Amino acid sequence: MSDATAVASVPMQWVGPLRITGNIAAIETEVPLATYESPLWPSVGRGARISMMVEQGIVATLVDERMTRSVLVRAQDAQTAHLAALELDARLDELRGITRTCGKFVELIGFHHEITANLLFIRFEFTTGDASGHNMTTLAADALLTHILKAIPGISYGSISGNYCTDKKATAINGILGRGKNVVTELLIPRDIVHRTLHTSAGAIADLNVRKNLIGTVLAGGIRSANAHYANMLLGFYLATGQDAANIVEGSQGMTVAEDRDGDLYFACTVPNLIVGTVGNGKGLDFVEENLTRLGCRSPREPGENARRLAVIAAATVLCGELSLLAAQTIPGELMRSHVRLERRHETTKIGG
Repeated sequence: MSDATAVASVPMQWVGPLRITGNIAAIETEVPLATYESPLWPSVGRGARISMMVEQGIVATLVDERMTRSVLVRAQDAQTAHLAALELDARLDELRGITRTCGKFVELIGFHHEITANLLFIRFEFTTGDASGHNMTTLAADALLTHILKAIPGISYGSISGNYCTDKKATAINGILGRGKNVVTELLIPRDIVHRTLHTSAGAIADLNVRKNLIGTVLAGGIRSANAHYANMLLGFYLATGQDAANIVEGSQGMTVAEDRDGDLYFACTVPNLIVGTVGNGKGLDFVEENLTRLGCRSPREPGENARRLAVIAAATVLCGELSLLAAQTIPGELMRSHVRLERRHETTKIGG
């Protein structure tokens, strides 16, 4: 067996184009999706086609960005842990200075802490430029932990990772505080497009969203999440653009909102945990480089801007697939008919346009 790293081939298609506006950029682009679930391509393609029929397209608003890493320290008792937490709060500027020694693109923007018994969990929050930030934040957290243990009395090492981040796990704290890029996407679809292209009505989609995504998820015990299948689009997009695919776990947390506005459909997806980057591990592969370039995420811009562009494209892709699936599920038998028809094809073509 060769020691060389092999590349696993996953079928990929470019879907679209889709239209995006908002506070990051005005974009018209096709998007790459690498997946074995071949019906995903035409499903996302249908949502993309609708975005091109609406003047504003999908309005994507990036509302926050922060990558997190948590550490764990131990104290003799809860009172000592509490005093250490108060000391931490007073040293924010000092800790920011320590962080800046770890690289020019990492910045400590804040932290949260929680005490359980004699354990102090500290959740650091960073900006990381165009990197998704896994390694960058771990490096900074390690330096911060080393400094804290020397500077604050009464505490000792627990772990460089305290599971309070939370990395690659679906948790309430990520849904509340966010991890990565937090993007809200919105699309207002006129009544005639809903009927002609989705073959349903705004009221039917809004009702299904409440009964399936909201009530169904509550009954299932979902955590800060109410959507049909965000993970599908994120996995395809992540694999195609060199992201850490395991981050779809927290990425799948998000809320879909659908409203019937006098026959027009207001459709929105909030994705609070988009962990994407345009530099770093996984980005050196030829196909990733080519895909990021084609998405316009390799252009010379200020640090962080390419990653923000990638995030809003990812979030818009999520909306396209979510919209198409919910519409299909309002029609009895439509979902299964589509899967049978598309998955029995032996030849694939570019979808969308």
